[in-house]
Amino acid sequence: MNIQDFFELSAGKWFAHRTVQDLGANKANEAKSEIVIEKLSATHPDVVKLCEVLQVNSNSSVVAAKVNWNDTTKLNQKNVGTTVLVLVPGNNADEGKLLRQVSNEDKPSLGQYKLGEDEALSLSFESGTTSYEERLWFASDNLRMRVNVIKQAGGVNTTSFTTEIRMGVPPAKESQAASSASS
Repeated sequence: MNIQDFFELSAGKWFAHRTVQDLGANKANEAKSEIVIEKLSATHPDVVKLCEVLQVNSNSSVVAAKVNWNDTTKLNQKNVGTTVLVLVPGNNADEGKLLRQVSNEDKPSLGQYKLGEDEALSLSFESGTTSYEERLWFASDNLRMRVNVIKQAGGVNTTSFTTEIRMGVPPAKESQAASSASS
């Protein structure tokens, strides 16, 4: 699997169940949400704007996605948002710069990504005095997992584990299923 394949397989609607451990407060919480991941082209206005703001040259080899989430666990108060991710390859297409803009944050973040030989995607970036590390991988086409570590200036503060279950057929298999049904 290459980075393009990883993003193609990620596209679609997902149900996510996340467990968060706040190490400083010694508390655990859980959250459930719906996530919709849409692959974006290198010329999409959100991609072009993010590249311009972070002064990174975009080209046709960038891989980008828009992630919309709808957290449904906060006492019927909807927590919704959007994140735009742009991966700009270095010498190797499976590693390079990570550009990230979250809808509720003023400043975009610049970090790094790497797709390992084990087909797990590692993301890292900093925002002020906080650093984020995330690792994502597929257990199957319809089950994706993530672990996340958030470190404040004084050390690790929060960790999380998320399972994401696809709500429907993967995009590539959807078109194959439609072709088979019409035959």
